[in-house]
Amino acid sequence: MDTHTIRYLHRGEYREVGNLPATRTVLQHLREDLHCTGTKEGCAEGDCGACTVVVGEADGTGGVTLRAVNSCIQFLPTLDGRALFTVEDLRRADGSLHPVQQAMVDCHGSQCGFCTPGFVMSMWALYQDQDPAAGAPTRQEIDEALAGNLCRCTGYRPIIAAAQAMVDYVPQPGDRLDRKALAKRLGALRRDDTFEYPFVDLAGASRRFFAPRSLDEFARLRAAHPEARVLAGSTDLGLWVTKQFRELGDILYIGNVAELRDIEADGEVLTIGAAASLQEAFAAIATDYPEVAEIWQRFASVPIRNAGTLGGNVANGSPIGDSMPALIALGAQVVLREGTRSRTMPLDAFYLGYQKTALNPGEFIAAIGVPRPTQDLSFRTYKLSKRYDSDISAVCAAFAIHLSNGHISSARIAFGGMAATPKRAAAAEAALIGAQWSEQAARAAMDALAVDYQPLTDMRASDRYRAKTARNLLYRFWLETREEKPLDMANVNVFTPIFTSASSAEPGTEPGAATSA
Repeated sequence: MDTHTIRYLHRGEYREVGNLPATRTVLQHLREDLHCTGTKEGCAEGDCGACTVVVGEADGTGGVTLRAVNSCIQFLPTLDGRALFTVEDLRRADGSLHPVQQAMVDCHGSQCGFCTPGFVMSMWALYQDQDPAAGAPTRQEIDEALAGNLCRCTGYRPIIAAAQAMVDYVPQPGDRLDRKALAKRLGALRRDDTFEYPFVDLAGASRRFFAPRSLDEFARLRAAHPEARVLAGSTDLGLWVTKQFRELGDILYIGNVAELRDIEADGEVLTIGAAASLQEAFAAIATDYPEVAEIWQRFASVPIRNAGTLGGNVANGSPIGDSMPALIALGAQVVLREGTRSRTMPLDAFYLGYQKTALNPGEFIAAIGVPRPTQDLSFRTYKLSKRYDSDISAVCAAFAIHLSNGHISSARIAFGGMAATPKRAAAAEAALIGAQWSEQAARAAMDALAVDYQPLTDMRASDRYRAKTARNLLYRFWLETREEKPLDMANVNVFTPIFTSASSAEPGTEPGAATSA
């Protein structure tokens, strides 16, 4: 095992970094070490987007995948072997502005300017992924790309107008990345062995950052260092450092293990590697279950979904994690590995208590298996929160029933935000199984929820609100899936007509202006 400095590509140059704490954030490195102060610090927890940068990674096929991420919670060693793009990269060689920047100027998309670099980088990532022949991105694509960027004074209308207009400018060489050339340059940084970065923490203790490339080596290191923190997307551990000022000790990074990023499907199971990003994982699940589309869109923001992993979200075990209710309702299984041994267990049995799981010391989540859909399945998942975008759930619900001749042969109901863990509703399920799928059965299950859950009051919602809305969501599920005259999304989701009209609206028109109340 070799010890290395951190090597990455930035502003067209290879950079090599060492003798810094592994928990130094990319944002700190940019502003304090490189004096690239275009990237701003706002919340230091991945919520405001002022620190947004773009990371490029070779995709193994001769190209490069670009991901907008929050630099305030990304640790510096995760840049190893990758390319970092910041707002300083966008200015052309002749001093003129990139089309994204020029559109922001022409559309008056910047007032105080503090959040502008983050918006520009999110738009630049969208610009790079946009097919030039496809024209402007849709309003929904723009809203999703910018959901993690907060504006405090300009207002979003001119920023959205800039995102619509950025593709209208005549591009010059360099405005769109040459991904093949970039992949070749990143090839010079590739390591085929375990990257081990030694560092000294704030207490003066010697620590190590392990970044293995193979699954077997990851398993060996996990067994040898059971006390090490497993790091995936930093969307949780990053806050331990930036908000709680905690020392993490030795760190075992999962993001370089290609086998743990694989997503595969056979006739029965969709298998999602633990290190697959939330964005990739939800895209795969939505192919089988388009009903998860809203949860996918509303799960944090694109930069968080680009960095965070499904395995990390499951392992975290938060009672308000949005992925778990849907996975539990679908009957997902977790594949656990310790050394050379593996075991599989139902996800709903994985949670033993508040942030307590069935993982043994030295064991880790290797994959999540999601059953493929069947014709007799009715499935929905819903999220309630104070904001539509980038907000934590007050209540998250998922419902899955199998029907046979109009009767419910099996039922799985799971809620987040209603207990100390993501939890199934055993009493409500029992009220449904064997019954005809009717309003009477739905109301019986609604009443049974009082047996399953005794929610708490906190800053997000009261216990009464949670109990009532949980009942209402189950009733909504009935309305959407009943045999006679099921209600479509436009009748049960207030946001559907807004997005429908916004997607087809001309630039500058107000979303939803053509819809009636």
